[in-house]
Amino acid sequence: MSKKTEPIPGTSDFFPEETIQWQYLEGKAHSVFSRYSIGEIRTPVFERTDVFLRSIGDQTDIVQKEMYTFKDRGDRSLTLRPEGTAGVLRAIANKGLSQGDEQRVYYIGPMFRGERPSAGRKRQFHQIGVEYVGKVSPEIDAECIILLLDYLESIGLTDTKLLINTRGISGDRERISGTMSDYYKPHIDTMCEDCRRRYDTNIWRILDCKNEGCKTITQNAPSMIDLISETSRIYFDSVCEILKYTGIQYQIDPQLVRGLDYYVHTVFEVVSNNIGAQDAIAGGGRYEILNPGQKHPLIGVGFAMGVERLLLAKNANKSDLGKGICVDIYIVSLGRPALQKNFDLASSLRKQGFRVLMDLENRGMKAQMRTANKVNAKITLIRGQSELDDGIILLKNMNDSSQIKVQFDEITAALKPFFNRS
Repeated sequence: MSKKTEPIPGTSDFFPEETIQWQYLEGKAHSVFSRYSIGEIRTPVFERTDVFLRSIGDQTDIVQKEMYTFKDRGDRSLTLRPEGTAGVLRAIANKGLSQGDEQRVYYIGPMFRGERPSAGRKRQFHQIGVEYVGKVSPEIDAECIILLLDYLESIGLTDTKLLINTRGISGDRERISGTMSDYYKPHIDTMCEDCRRRYDTNIWRILDCKNEGCKTITQNAPSMIDLISETSRIYFDSVCEILKYTGIQYQIDPQLVRGLDYYVHTVFEVVSNNIGAQDAIAGGGRYEILNPGQKHPLIGVGFAMGVERLLLAKNANKSDLGKGICVDIYIVSLGRPALQKNFDLASSLRKQGFRVLMDLENRGMKAQMRTANKVNAKITLIRGQSELDDGIILLKNMNDSSQIKVQFDEITAALKPFFNRS
């Protein structure tokens, strides 16, 4: 393949046989999220750079190493969005949110990070995310987690594990940071270059390091739950209590902090054992984000799921992702008069909601039937000159190869049993 026609490394082209899987996941998102009274929001794929610097944290790996930042013709610094929350919160702040009000939204779209591509994570990757913005309570956090698990169950992903932790309130941070500094001080010289930098700039980021040597040291670090205030403890216990009451199994992970600086209180991840070392397929938590020009932060809780990782996990389970029938009815035309008449038939069936494909090349019967099989048509309708003369059409069930003659004006009624249409 010519290098001139390949996509840029870390990006991909997706053809119809693949996008049908994406549409399946997106369709489930529209369906499940609407049951929680959550509406879709669409924001630009690039923002002013300070939208991300102020929200994500300037010492995170995303800001330090991964953002695609550039100057436009007006000499403004712009960045392709590396995650969804910051832009959504910027949009809500711009629209305005009255005190005590709540905005529930979800988004679907591409994100961009200049990191080394790995399984399920490319430089242009895709996320489905949800944000509950404007109110704080353990109950809201719990419902957000329940919603995430509800969605994963709806797409057949049940072989997963929920990890949960707390980062406490902002008032806990100085005490926690001091304790962590004391713990890591005798180890820091043996840790990776990034962690040595994080020790001085943002010690919390050490907990998120993926280096195996650093992870071994972190395993014995003080538990954050033992260091938080009583207020934070009560909040976290309330979240866990609701999850227990609703029968949701979870594991408390004392080192879970997530990779962004805006988190407070509850943080969580859902991991899968089927996609390799990078096992997180979804994650999120409660946050406070101060947008440029604001005096007070917006508060919320949310999560994001990596679409590519969802697909990896689903395919590892050999689960149905909508790969089956993509055409309801294939129309076979034998001769030009039948082809001309079948244009009206195809148009009528499409207006009734059927997915219809018809042969437009006036090919032979065998060639058309091969195509019907290739596109997984459920029903094939066959019409030639003799059928035109008799006012009938042949209806073939592609599942069992049975075939019946149907009066042309009764075709809609004849199709109903195959598609459960009222």
